[in-house]
Amino acid sequence: MIKVVIADAHAVTRNGVRHALESAGGFEVVGEACDGESTLTLVCSTDASMLVLGLTMPGIHGIPLIGLVRERNPSLRILVLTRHSEAAYAARAFRAGASGFVSKRSPAADLVVAAAKVASGGIYISLAVAEQLAQRFDRSANALPHQLLSDRELDVFLLVAVGEAVSAIAQTPGVSVKTVSTHKARIFEKTGLPNDAALVRYAFDHELVVDDGKGDLPGR
Repeated sequence: MIKVVIADAHAVTRNGVRHALESAGGFEVVGEACDGESTLTLVCSTDASMLVLGLTMPGIHGIPLIGLVRERNPSLRILVLTRHSEAAYAARAFRAGASGFVSKRSPAADLVVAAAKVASGGIYISLAVAEQLAQRFDRSANALPHQLLSDRELDVFLLVAVGEAVSAIAQTPGVSVKTVSTHKARIFEKTGLPNDAALVRYAFDHELVVDDGKGDLPGR
């Protein structure tokens, strides 16, 4: 039996993941978390072998959270479940220590396949994202504006794109409103985008974020 912990801001997503895995058989969900702090506590207090991780949560989140989980529990396998579908984000997740990357637009059956692959020690990435990665390397000399951003800047970029205010983003421990504002200024400078509205349009035009019903597990 594969013991799993689930971390996501949305209860409906956690319930959907739990149902999909336990219905498939061979998985036992032994804990859930809804923010960065509770995720870090959970991965240190259970004997789970895999974490299904949503990247956008209150507190510590995104790529930095993957790194912290790896520091606290190096043997824990991490499967990222996210609405961010762009290959550059997947590449950063893998570099930080994730072993799988599944879009929330994917059918629940894909989640089960990914979980089984990651739990067994393998790497899972969808064909669509793999193709995006291959194309990205082919055109590496002509990087898109958002690909010039640092990991932290990309996190802020994606949060702004889905409507998060600077004050809400700054709720992450150790991050101030001034820090987030500085990141936003650098984002606009590096991308050439003039304002938040243009940033949102850019994010959706390049499929960096998707409208997936605010947390519903696809296929449910």
